[in-house]
Amino acid sequence: MSALLWALVALPLTVGTLLAVVGRPADRYAPGVAVGTAVGALGLAVAVAFGHPRVEAPLLEGLPAGLAVDGLSGLMVVTVTAVTAAVLLFGVADIGPGEARARFFGLMLLFAGAMLTTVTATTLPVLLMAWEVMGATSWALIGHWWRDPERGDAANTAFLTTRAADLGLYLAAGAAVASGQSGSLAELPGAADPWQALITAGVIVAALGKSAQLPFSFWLSRAMRGPSPVSALLHSATMVVAGAYLLLRLEPLLARSGWGGPLVAWTGAVTAVLLGLVAVAQTDLKQLLAASTCAQIGFMVLAAGTGAVTGGTLQLIAHAAAKSLAFLVAGAWLTSLGTKALPALHGAARRHRTAGIAFTVAALALAGIPPLSLWAAKDVLLAEALEDSTALYVVGLAGAVISAVYSAKALWFVWQPAPAADRHREEPLPLATRLPLVILAVACVALTATSFPPVREAVGRVLGGEAQPGPRTWEFALSGVLAVVVSAVVWIRGPHLRALAVQTQWLHLETAAHALLVRPVMRLADALAAFDDRVLDRAVDGTARGSVRLARWTDTQVERLVDGAVEGVAGGARALGRLARRPQTGQLHQYLAQAVAAFTVLAVVLVLVR
Repeated sequence: MSALLWALVALPLTVGTLLAVVGRPADRYAPGVAVGTAVGALGLAVAVAFGHPRVEAPLLEGLPAGLAVDGLSGLMVVTVTAVTAAVLLFGVADIGPGEARARFFGLMLLFAGAMLTTVTATTLPVLLMAWEVMGATSWALIGHWWRDPERGDAANTAFLTTRAADLGLYLAAGAAVASGQSGSLAELPGAADPWQALITAGVIVAALGKSAQLPFSFWLSRAMRGPSPVSALLHSATMVVAGAYLLLRLEPLLARSGWGGPLVAWTGAVTAVLLGLVAVAQTDLKQLLAASTCAQIGFMVLAAGTGAVTGGTLQLIAHAAAKSLAFLVAGAWLTSLGTKALPALHGAARRHRTAGIAFTVAALALAGIPPLSLWAAKDVLLAEALEDSTALYVVGLAGAVISAVYSAKALWFVWQPAPAADRHREEPLPLATRLPLVILAVACVALTATSFPPVREAVGRVLGGEAQPGPRTWEFALSGVLAVVVSAVVWIRGPHLRALAVQTQWLHLETAAHALLVRPVMRLADALAAFDDRVLDRAVDGTARGSVRLARWTDTQVERLVDGAVEGVAGGARALGRLARRPQTGQLHQYLAQAVAAFTVLAVVLVLVR
């Protein structure tokens, strides 16, 4: 079983690296190889989810490399591999033969492999390495069409924003090592103060940045420049939910700190409301879905902060299926209709019935129309929030109601009849496009089983946490009625939705980031550059001139003394040599006489000494 766990993370990482390195010569075979690899990884994920293996290998002195599958990571590896397989199958038709397919599919496998390593990591070194690979591959995938400067800028914005937040994870790792821990994630809650506060703060910052929570949400808007399969995988089961997963995994750390839990819970609740409002205001379908991702992940973050690990996990799994499905449908419409603007998508669901029905399933799941699973998951986590704070429950419930507004709005636009001038027969979608849509739609419907108490309780037992209070009947009734009523009002008032479709700048978060962070840093950099030019460069030039002068003085003064000393030694050596050659006559009797004289002198000296 341990070999299967190594194979689970090694398979996509190895195949993805090979495809990316080989490049264009492998374009023809890349889609099939990638889909086959994803399906194989799914089989391995199911096997390890039941086997719960744990492996460890030496890596650094005192910091081993550890991987393990338990209840939470077991559910995650199956979710990640299943969504990856569906998205890559969609990519076969979406990424045409003229594209750099080997590079694209290779990076997608690397991306998924890094997420698998992240969710199975049990030690900080492995987590940090997987975290970094995920960030690097996301940059390359968002900027896949790198010849377009806007896409390159979008990739840079996403990468630099998440990288800035990632410094928090390094802070947490450094504090853990400084506190004398072995680097195990399970040991982090036991760190002593003040190290525990630093670990908690670092984890929170890194997680909020990766999951695009306030104030980091704006980078997800720019990430929409990437191909549709990238958006589908990025938003559903990989990078953007990695932060929420880390908070759910380290919920004991948040609870132990005393302040981490409430901070995280309120951040998630406020993000769910504000980014939900941003989604309501969008005129672009992909931007609406992107803002809704921030809002939906806000519920997972809220769950982590209140200790509702079961509800947060159910929300994560159901969101992965619904959001990947919604993004794939948006990508299919963009390819076939050439637009992602909501007003131009009138009749899109009617033209392609399979895509329309699939998008409806995803939108109803996001809206929380009973009995779809996303609403049940929200009810579970909101029940735990109610135990902590009534105000937190009210804010979370408001976020859930807003999710019904933007979901119903999207449905209204795509199901409206197209203008007569635009009604024409469309080519059917390719099988490689329709098949993953059907699979994910069925998965969304199947996940409605989590709305039943026995299934929720079974998931709770799998996660191994303490028993959590389930939502009461009035909570189900209140949330369900609100979702249905709000959706109905939005649908009836459909002609007025254009008033809600206004251009927004995502709460001007990117503008604020530039004003508060980027510009001050650049001004500081300019000041340092001026200091470098005016002070350091002059100091270096002055030092160089002084060195040259010293060298010249050395050449004229010291060299003369050294040369004189060398010449004197050489002259003395020559004189001694001449004296040494004088006794060398070459006649034997002369040498005998010299020896007798020498011994005579020696004898006289000995006599006198005595």
